[in-house]
Parts: sequence; C-alpha cells; structure tokens
Amino acid sequence: MTIKRGGEGWSAWSIMAPALLLILVFIAAPFVLAIALSFTDQRLVPNPRLATRFVCLLNYERIVGDNGFLQAFKNTALFAVAVTPLQSGIALAMAMLVNARLPARNVLRGVYFLPTVVPMVVVSIAWACLFRLDGFFNQLLSFVTFGAAGPVDWLQNESTALPSIIALSAWQGFGFQMVIYLAGLQSINPELYEAARIEGAGRWGEFRHITMPGLRNTHIFVLVTTTIAAFKLFTQVHVLTQGGPRGSTNTVTRYLYEIGFSRGRVGQAAAVAVVFFIVVFAVSMAQRLLLKEDREGRS
Repeated sequence: MTIKRGGEGWSAWSIMAPALLLILVFIAAPFVLAIALSFTDQRLVPNPRLATRFVCLLNYERIVGDNGFLQAFKNTALFAVAVTPLQSGIALAMAMLVNARLPARNVLRGVYFLPTVVPMVVVSIAWACLFRLDGFFNQLLSFVTFGAAGPVDWLQNESTALPSIIALSAWQGFGFQMVIYLAGLQSINPELYEAARIEGAGRWGEFRHITMPGLRNTHIFVLVTTTIAAFKLFTQVHVLTQGGPRGSTNTVTRYLYEIGFSRGRVGQAAAVAVVFFIVVFAVSMAQRLLLKEDREGRS
C-alpha cells in the first residue's frame, strides 16, 4: 500500500511539474527579482562607471512622495470602482437576455462576446474615431440636444477623458463576464423558478430571491477578477490619451512603464510593481475570504 501511495505521489508531481516550472520561471522568479531590484538604483542601461547600489527604501519613499504616482493610483482606483459594477451589471443583464428562450439567442451570444476577442489596440483605435470632434458621439450629442450642445473633445478634456475610457472598457470586456454569468444562471435549479411562479412571485421576486442568491459565488468571482483586470489598465490609456490631459488618465501600470522604460529607473519601477502586487494580492485574499464565508454559511 505504501509503495502504491508513493507511486501515486510521484505521478501527481510529474503531472504538476510543467505547470510548477512555468510558475517558477515566469511568476515567482521575476517577482523575487523585482523585490531585490526595488532596493537598488538599478538603471535600464547599466553604466560601467556607476555600479548598482543598495538604496534601502529610497525607491518606495520616492514613489509615495511623487504626486504623479499618487494621481495615477487615484485614477486607477476610480477606474476600477466605476468600471467593475458597470461592466458586471451589463454582463448580468446580457446573460439573462441570452439565457431566455429567444429565437436568435445563439447569434446574440456570439455578437455580445465578439468585442472580447478583438484586440484592445484595435478597439481603442476604432473608438478614437468615435470620440473625434466630428465623430459619432458628438453627432449623436448634437442630434439629441437639437444642436444646443457643441462638440466635446472627449479625450482631451479632464472631466470626460477618464469616463470615456471607462465606457470603452466596459463595452469591450463585458462579454467575458457574460459567459461566466450565463454558466451561473444555467446552474440554478429550474424547479426553484417553477415553485416561485406557483407561489405567485413575479419577475422581480424571482430575480431577488432566486437569481441573485444563486449567483453569489459567481458574483464574487466576476467582481474580483474584473477589479484585478481594471487595476491593470494600460492599453486604452496608452493608445488614446498617453496619460493626459495633465495626468488625468494616467494609471499605475503606465506610470511603471514611464519610470522603467522612458526614464530608465528600473529600481524605482520595481518598487511600483511590488506595491501593485500587494494591492492585487489583497484583493485576491478578499475573494478567498468571501468564498470561505459563503461555503461556511451554506454548510
């Protein structure tokens, strides 16, 4: 029996070995290296005359005292707070729509999921045309207001640049969450809805007392993964606004890019990456805690 267990153990390790090796090489090792570099003044292009020095917490002090980093972190947090419920709400609504018995529901599923598979660079360039002064959104605004509202420079106005990127991101990404919600909806026992109808519950009662509780774990997964993805906002900003106007759309990941590649301060960029990891890790731990509480509550 002992030999058999040992054999099963070796088989399990041999199966996991490739995945563990990839995690070690591409995740664990780079993160450990980033922590080490964050305590140095390492530059992107090493200077033979200037050796890399250990600077202790100087890089962390610099980013905490840098208004550019604080504004980028604020913008990223505002983006995550806004886009997460917006994108998740649209995804849930669309999932309920395509889950209904509609004649063309399979076509609708493909249409709604299509933006997710289109590269974000392509989506950003397409939306840049829509945001132009003579683009679709300004023409729509003029039509709705009967010409009373003039054209808006959506991407160069501090009050509209970030909301514009939020709208773009919510539209592009809701398809993935829709698929997750659709799987959650199909896992709910249909007999619960039948019993609710017999009891005289309306659509709102079914949604409130059956759909929402039945999607609890799905909600947690969607909200947390969407929040993590939102914190990594980069492509839309880099293509559309370059962080402007006046830093109103700059994000943590783009700030990291500027510090590490444009200014060549690899050590300081590594400190930003470590802080970013801590934030993402905290969100992941919140997900684990919520899932644990849900399982304990149901047991």
